[in-house]
Amino acid sequence: MEVVETQNAPKAIGPYSQAVIAGNLAIFTSGQIYLTPEGKLLDGTVEEQVHQVMKNLKAILAEAGGDFSDVVKATIYVTDMSLYGKINEIYGSYFSKPYPARETVCVKELPLGAKLEISMVAIKL
Repeated sequence: MEVVETQNAPKAIGPYSQAVIAGNLAIFTSGQIYLTPEGKLLDGTVEEQVHQVMKNLKAILAEAGGDFSDVVKATIYVTDMSLYGKINEIYGSYFSKPYPARETVCVKELPLGAKLEISMVAIKL
């Protein structure tokens, strides 16, 4: 297992890695909230927050040698399902067909009071 670390996304704030590479099989990202690379929670609209999450994931995937076209599975955690439409619209703008498999899970709360978190699994070519 290879650990992935980039300065272009927030550092892990607990006992986890930004992502790991499992041999030549896959890249597994940790869940990303809308922290800036400096480690501050972005204060903005839901749209801006989703863009920040996707920027973080893009940076982590790039450091691991991948990009969004390699993503085969994503999980979105959200604290309020009324945000689903806006999140889905922004998230979808980062992909083209064939879209990765995905689930969205409504949870009571997320780290640092965030409203959404996204993790991904990407193939490693």
